[in-house]
Amino acid sequence: MKKSKKEIIADFDAHLQKSTKEYWSDYYVGITNDIERRLFTEHNVSKNNAWWIYREATDKATAQEVEEYYLAKGMNGDTGGGTEDSVFVYCYEITNTTNE
Repeated sequence: MKKSKKEIIADFDAHLQKSTKEYWSDYYVGITNDIERRLFTEHNVSKNNAWWIYREATDKATAQEVEEYYLAKGMNGDTGGGTEDSVFVYCYEITNTTNE
């Protein structure tokens, strides 16, 4: 289900409260058009034994706004990535096995 910026931030914030990490810099945020490839293959996030979340935004501009919101708070990541169909926003806890 596609979500607005406000809805995605609410979902992410609720999920962040379940993490054991204390600092924004312990997380990575990004956008993609392919969650499986980007999150689980390229970033090497474990599907079963890691803290992660993603949501589908209504469009790329909304996904970028969410990404920029968390980057401004101090999360790792970078703006300007993705393609025109990059509507998924994702966030994960950085570990010694993830690739940033």
